[in-house]
Amino acid sequence: MTSFYIPKRAALLLGALFVLNPISMLLAAEDAQSGNAILETDIERLSIHYRQAYRGNVSATELPQAISVLDEQLIKDAGLTRFQDVLDYSASVARQNNGGGLWDSFSLRGFPGNENMPSGYLINGFNGGRGFSGHRDLSNVAYVEILKGPGSALYGRSEPGGTVNIVTKKPQYQTSGYLKASAGSFDQYRLEGDVTSGLTDNVAFRINGAWQEHDSFRDYVFSDKKIVTPSVRWQISDKASLLYEMEYLKQEQLFDRGIIVLNNDINTVPRSRYLGEPNDGVTVVNATGHQLTYDYELNDDWSLTAGYNYRDSSLKGYSSDAELAKGRQSLFDDGRTLTRQHRYRDYASEDDSLRLELSGHVDTGFIRHNLLLGADAYHYSLKTGLYRYRGKKGEYAIDIYEPQYGGPQPEVSLLYENNETQKAWGTYLQDQMDLTEKWKLHLGLRFDSYQQDISEVAKNTLSEQTDSRVSPKVGLVYLWSDALSFYSSYSEGFLPLSGTDFAGQPFEAEESKSVELGMKFNGNWFNGLAENGIAVSGSLAVFDAQKSNILTSDPVNIGFSATLGKAKSSGVELDLVAELTENLQAKLSYAYLNTRTANDSLNPDWGVLIPAGSPLVNVPKHTASVMLKRDLNAFSIDGHLGMSWRYVDSRLGDSADPSFQLPSYQLLGVFMNTHLSDNFVIGVNLENLLDEHYIASSYSALWAVPGEPRSIRVSVSYEF
Repeated sequence: MTSFYIPKRAALLLGALFVLNPISMLLAAEDAQSGNAILETDIERLSIHYRQAYRGNVSATELPQAISVLDEQLIKDAGLTRFQDVLDYSASVARQNNGGGLWDSFSLRGFPGNENMPSGYLINGFNGGRGFSGHRDLSNVAYVEILKGPGSALYGRSEPGGTVNIVTKKPQYQTSGYLKASAGSFDQYRLEGDVTSGLTDNVAFRINGAWQEHDSFRDYVFSDKKIVTPSVRWQISDKASLLYEMEYLKQEQLFDRGIIVLNNDINTVPRSRYLGEPNDGVTVVNATGHQLTYDYELNDDWSLTAGYNYRDSSLKGYSSDAELAKGRQSLFDDGRTLTRQHRYRDYASEDDSLRLELSGHVDTGFIRHNLLLGADAYHYSLKTGLYRYRGKKGEYAIDIYEPQYGGPQPEVSLLYENNETQKAWGTYLQDQMDLTEKWKLHLGLRFDSYQQDISEVAKNTLSEQTDSRVSPKVGLVYLWSDALSFYSSYSEGFLPLSGTDFAGQPFEAEESKSVELGMKFNGNWFNGLAENGIAVSGSLAVFDAQKSNILTSDPVNIGFSATLGKAKSSGVELDLVAELTENLQAKLSYAYLNTRTANDSLNPDWGVLIPAGSPLVNVPKHTASVMLKRDLNAFSIDGHLGMSWRYVDSRLGDSADPSFQLPSYQLLGVFMNTHLSDNFVIGVNLENLLDEHYIASSYSALWAVPGEPRSIRVSVSYEF
């Protein structure tokens, strides 16, 4: 049963706001006494700009590419704290295997990555998703960009579905911030804060982070974490600035593969039923990140950006996972005895990367060339060690209907340990030519060279591979008017794959091609429906893409991946934001994806034929998301009320078992926040209002992740 009361511990957290209130007012008073008016003048003189990586001097509206932005206001309205959750508001994104609840994993435009690894994404243009950094927190996120379509011609080494770029909150010279405490159903508590100010006329700092203790609707399962993200900006001169950003995360969680589903009945066991072993203890994730960015304005037309990024992460802990091989699983004999494997994971990664970028424009005759020239390099080390006990059928088992925990736990032994190193460098050139005031020609070209070395300890194998690739992109943009443009593009890409198969052999790099047609709009439309028209901005895109060397789970050699072959994805995407009236706003995202294998695939170990045209795991055909928000000013209330609705179509639940289908689901939520005073804000979020029972993602019928039941969350913020 869902709990709607706020326990005593929540009251203690909320009380922290009132304890810290005098401190916040004291900081504000000191700021006023130190000459804030002078500081504001300095802010105007310094003209602070935070340049976007890989963007150059071309606006997003003129690029031949669909880009959707999930901003900080959406994060606040929906009461979100996890990066994975904000991606649900883009219909192009679908959830994938979440690694026992320990990382973020998603597909974009129907193309998933490696099912046994977290999904890759960028943080301020640098690789941030490689390695094992737990759940990405939103406490320092300003907004999330979803750059759709292959980006290898620019970003290098990316998925054909697109690239997700997280843009973090940056230091400001004017003092501001907030402290927010929240409490929710299933004993979920969180304290979050953010403060920024100028230390001198030329130096500003920002520090934000969160501390949370989250229990769960899942028996025994919890997820606790601590995040601190300080940053400092130094305005060296009127032309040069230096920005340093640091991240620290520690996450402790009970490993959770979810529930089992027999005969496509997602109610086989209660969604709260935990089938692992509480005595496994926590799996611990530690991650740190450092980014250093230097910006220099060469003149009015040209600018230089240089950056360095270092990240390290580790993941260690035990788990008890359902045995997936049918011949070794007792559940398929008696319908209640679940044979399990005992496992221990020892993962670690280090990631160094550099980037140098020059952007500006030159004129040749009547054509203006908006140029972006750059070079980057990285050194990436990855260790994945998996230890396990795999007994006979019926050994180390649990009754799915009457589970008994706390029994003897067998010792594990090494299954594999991959020690992988990737070294790569690349150069890129992008030229967006203004042929006329309305026609823009976009040309992009990137060269990459990489080396990959993998040593596998258990089999004592060593593999090496080197490769170089050229990734082109060409696009055409027609500006119909200031409010409407059309574009087309063709691009190619590639992505090196980490890890090895069961035989210890490395995977060949993924290759991709994509064609896209689209339109972007921004203006007042449908003047007959509102006094001043309906202000609508967004994009509509039609695309067709293909990808080779796709990885999927190996159902016989559990814990390994295998190459599925080629896949195609074609579809339609619509993203829009509308001001329906002066007080009513709407956000809509819809995607139709026809994602399927492009060739027959037969693995002799699986004994399973996957014919061409088969769907890919966890990818729905139809996905839609709607958010409506109404300002309450007309009722003399300083706040707003809103609702969200999300629909996810049925999906394949296991790449090697076409009979296992995840049913469609829809989620309804409501939210409200209002100012209690100039500084205090209270917010309420009610999720899954209809208490839908659904599977959010799946690896197989025995590793299916259930979605959260109806829940409520209340927060109180002090803003200054």
